[in-house]
Amino acid sequence: MLQTTGLQFKYDQGPSFHFPDIRCGKGEHLLILGESGRGKTTLLHLLAGLLKPTSGEVNILGQNTSGLSDRNMDQFRGKNIGIIFQTAYFVESLKVIDNLILPNYLTGVKIDRTKAKNALGRLNLESKINNMPANLSIGEQQRVSIARAIINEPAVILADEPTSALDDKNAQEVIALLEEQAALYGSALIIVTHDKRLKDRFTKQISL
Repeated sequence: MLQTTGLQFKYDQGPSFHFPDIRCGKGEHLLILGESGRGKTTLLHLLAGLLKPTSGEVNILGQNTSGLSDRNMDQFRGKNIGIIFQTAYFVESLKVIDNLILPNYLTGVKIDRTKAKNALGRLNLESKINNMPANLSIGEQQRVSIARAIINEPAVILADEPTSALDDKNAQEVIALLEEQAALYGSALIIVTHDKRLKDRFTKQISL
């Protein structure tokens, strides 16, 4: 499903990172742990194709994404990769449901409002469909982020510090939702975090 080989990245006038090889198959869950400065977000951005590696490869569904053009990578990501960022980014002037379908519009994926409503419904957000993002709690914003990430039934779900801003109860609920949604689609689930509360929940782990 997803694998990396010899992945390295060097920032201009900044640090360089050499990451361990990753293998995460269909339906598998992988926790990547590391303290600040260890390159967790850089690694997630490489896996998502938001950054191109200095050397090495990222392979998803048999496709070496490192060699795709920016346009083709955007289309590939829109169809096959769901991303939950550490901070829930929304267009504040758009309703919740319009924020869900906006990535499809931008990447050329067919817009399906019914699918968006169903994604929200699975996360108990039916009543929030026409809300503005500013009117959501932090926990609700994170669930909307999950809905947006899984709307296209992605092969790979990537989550960047999904629990770091949440209390224990909400953190466990969010992880349970991620596991549930990944199982629903048979997605590979990769979480990068410094949140040691998650260590006992995942068998497969990598430390940076």
